[in-house]
Amino acid sequence: MSRGRPYDGVRTGRRKGFGCMLLHPPEWIREYRAAGFWNDDTWDSLFSGWVRACPDKLALADPPNRESVDGQHPRRLTWAEIDHEVDRVSGLLTEAGIQRGDVVAVQLPNTVELVITLLAIARLGAIATPFPVTFRRHEVIVLGRHVGIKGFVTTGRVGNHYVAKEVVEWARLIPTLQVVCSFGTELPAAGVVPLHQRSATPPRRRNADPNEVVTICWTSGTESTPKAVPRAHYDWLAIARICVTAPKLTADDVILNPFPVTNMAGIGGMMLPWLISGSVLVQHHPLDLKVFLGQIAKERANYTVAPPHALNMLLADERAAAAADLSSIRCIASGSAPLSPTMVAGFQQRWGISILNMFGSNEGVALLSDPDTIPDPTERAAYFPRPDAPELADTIAAMAGLRTRLVDITTGATITEPGRPGELRIAGPTVFAGYLNDRGQVDQPFDKHGYFATGDVFELAGDRGQYLRYVDRVKDIIIRGSNNVSAAEVEQMLQRHPSVAEVAAIGVPDSILGEKVCAVVVPAPNAEPPTLEALRTFMDRNGVAEYKQPERLEIVEALPRNSLGKVLKRELRTKFGRKPAA
Repeated sequence: MSRGRPYDGVRTGRRKGFGCMLLHPPEWIREYRAAGFWNDDTWDSLFSGWVRACPDKLALADPPNRESVDGQHPRRLTWAEIDHEVDRVSGLLTEAGIQRGDVVAVQLPNTVELVITLLAIARLGAIATPFPVTFRRHEVIVLGRHVGIKGFVTTGRVGNHYVAKEVVEWARLIPTLQVVCSFGTELPAAGVVPLHQRSATPPRRRNADPNEVVTICWTSGTESTPKAVPRAHYDWLAIARICVTAPKLTADDVILNPFPVTNMAGIGGMMLPWLISGSVLVQHHPLDLKVFLGQIAKERANYTVAPPHALNMLLADERAAAAADLSSIRCIASGSAPLSPTMVAGFQQRWGISILNMFGSNEGVALLSDPDTIPDPTERAAYFPRPDAPELADTIAAMAGLRTRLVDITTGATITEPGRPGELRIAGPTVFAGYLNDRGQVDQPFDKHGYFATGDVFELAGDRGQYLRYVDRVKDIIIRGSNNVSAAEVEQMLQRHPSVAEVAAIGVPDSILGEKVCAVVVPAPNAEPPTLEALRTFMDRNGVAEYKQPERLEIVEALPRNSLGKVLKRELRTKFGRKPAA
């Protein structure tokens, strides 16, 4: 099916309110429902099903260090207790004036209240726009204006920031914002509706249309201002089913979630798989390896996710690895950066843990390699199954509705042969309908065939082209003279050097070649910082072409990252995109 232009539903005027905002056109709904990728499920219907089926079963737990995060005591809730809280919070939001179709910003740490609030907003038929707790005045005001938020749900304090007080001070700068609601106890004297009180409003349950917008999330903003990504129950749950199938989640499992429940990873990869599987969801915040490993052991977690650098560090730290009790873990998903084959194989050999290679985006890219599709751990680190490869149709049924194209980034020609890099284009039931468009100022990223242009460079791999291998972001290709250098490839090689803990490769201006490769390195603990000569020698001994070797080295204490752990290369380019001092 040719998608054509993004559906006009995503262009609903925010100044007039969203009302019942429907995303996908009837022809898509007919196709994906007939194929079984979409159905009548909604967030609230799945949640209510588990409340009826096992009301007294533990379902949701706080991080054990919650008191240091927001000053509140950790909570552990059954399905019935969550349902009571969802009714109470949705009642308070109704009393505060929040109605169906209103947009409500949510800025909470990874606590039980974050999940409760998202479910309460969905139960009302309102739209949640989750903000990471790292957002401050600039992001809150710019993005809040963009989607016309009517309500704001936060907490009294996160770390040293008195968030509710700050939001009340900023509220006048967002014309549509009418009410600020807050959990916690350290609240301003006026301007906030406390969410710890009882609600006098009877619970309001409604049968939502699965095509209604349930969230507006945000692109990561690693290279530009974040864009608004509306998503409906339909496409969210199509993503979540992939994330249930690969780790084989059931109601007997315990999921440990260290990712903020604000975007693809936390919502589609953790919260919604919990709602589908009926497992236990244990929250973690902020990412702290000691606390994280302690939760795995105490909660007997079976499945979790972790950024690659955290897994690399655990495997490399012999003392921490020896002390870790990972006996309950069946598999760990990782992504946001290329995986080290040594790390994936190391977890398999040392602990018998399968590392799942995950590649996703808020726009609906959902690629996932598991032991069923790619048994060899070193190959799994490098490859993803191509969803529309006939050879893999039986092993990746949850991804079977996705259709892919590779396009030459220079000529625009379709690529069909292995080993030739091109931009990934994708369509299917997980893909969003288009960015929220503010008076035509946001370009929609769909090609003439209706495929989402991801901005990610892949190449076909495998003896029948049945795999996809990630190469780099289009923007991360370093153009050195007549050669295109993948920053990710350089990083994967340098990550293997014993003196390197973390590395980011960027292009820096050069008057002759256009760009040269610069390696920004965090030295390994207890190791001497590497020299540029040592890194080049290491790559040369491993047979890497000279033009890919770094010609400049910068040593830093840490790489700048966003809330998902993605390296903010724009900051590195700004800082180091100049000639080094003489």
